[in-house]
Amino acid sequence: MSLSYAECTARERLDLLLDAGSFHEWLPPSERLTSPHLAQLGVPCAFDDGVAIGRATLAGRTVFVAAQEGAFMGGGVGEVHGAKLVGLLQRALRDRPTAVLLLAESGGVRLHEANAGLIAVSEVMRSVLDVRAAGIPVITLIGGANGCFGGMGIVARCTDYIVMSDSGRLAMSGPEVIEASFGVEEFDSRDRALVWRTTGGKHRWLTGDCDELVEDDVQAFREAAICALSAAKPVTSALLETEHALLSARLRDMPPPSDDLDDAMALWQRLGVADAQRIPDIDVAAMHALRVATEAQK
Repeated sequence: MSLSYAECTARERLDLLLDAGSFHEWLPPSERLTSPHLAQLGVPCAFDDGVAIGRATLAGRTVFVAAQEGAFMGGGVGEVHGAKLVGLLQRALRDRPTAVLLLAESGGVRLHEANAGLIAVSEVMRSVLDVRAAGIPVITLIGGANGCFGGMGIVARCTDYIVMSDSGRLAMSGPEVIEASFGVEEFDSRDRALVWRTTGGKHRWLTGDCDELVEDDVQAFREAAICALSAAKPVTSALLETEHALLSARLRDMPPPSDDLDDAMALWQRLGVADAQRIPDIDVAAMHALRVATEAQK
C-alpha cells in the first residue's frame, strides 16, 4: 500500500524508510536539548530542536541519518539544530558508516537565530564536504511539505546524491522570499503551478539538480536510497568543472522573457524535452519514459 512521504512526520519517515527497529537516536527528546535563543525570545521550543539524528541500518548496511521535522518552525536551522547535524557528520568521519542520509525538510535558517543559524549552516556544509572527501556518500531525500530551501537547499546540492519526489521542492530562495523582495510581478508565491514548475522535483530532475525522481511514496524513497548507498562522487576538479558546465548550459539555454514563455516550461523546451507542456500533468513513470524518448532524439 502506498504511503505518502510528504504526509509523514520526521520520525515516521525514519521508522518506515529504515530497516524495522534499527534506528537508535542520539540526543533524543528526553535529553531536552533546546535552543537557548528561542527561550530568550519567549518562542516555544522542541526538545529535539526540530531534528532527529542517529544510527540505523538500511538493507542491512549501517547508515547515519538525520531527519528534519517540518512541523517545527518549518524545519528551520538554528544553532542547536545545526550542531546536531554537524556532530552526526563528524561522527561519520570516525565510525565510517556505509552512507549518511539527510531527510531534508527546511525553509532555511531560522530568522529568530539569524547569525547563529547562518554559521550553523556553513558548518554543516563544511562537514558534508569533509565526509564526501573521506569517501562516504551523503544522500539527501527531499519530499516534505515544506520543501528544501535557503541554507539547506545549498547543503543538499553539496551532497553526493539527491532523491526527490514529484511533489518535492528545492531552491535557494523560497517563493515567499522572492515575492517579498521583488514583488508579485516577479514571482507570485500563490501560483502553486508556477511554484512547482520552478522549484519542484520534475523541474530539478530535468535540469540535473537531482539524481532520482520518485513518487510521493515512502517505499519509493527507501528503494531509491538503497540504490544510492554506493553513489559516492569524489570532490575533484573534474566534478566541479562538470557542475560549472551544467550551470553555463542552463544560462545559455534559458530564453529571454516573453509573454508566453516566461518560466521553466520555456527551459524544458530549450532542453529538447518533447511535449514539455505535458510535464505538470504526468506521473513519474511517464516522466522517465519522456526523458528516455528525449535523449533518444538527441
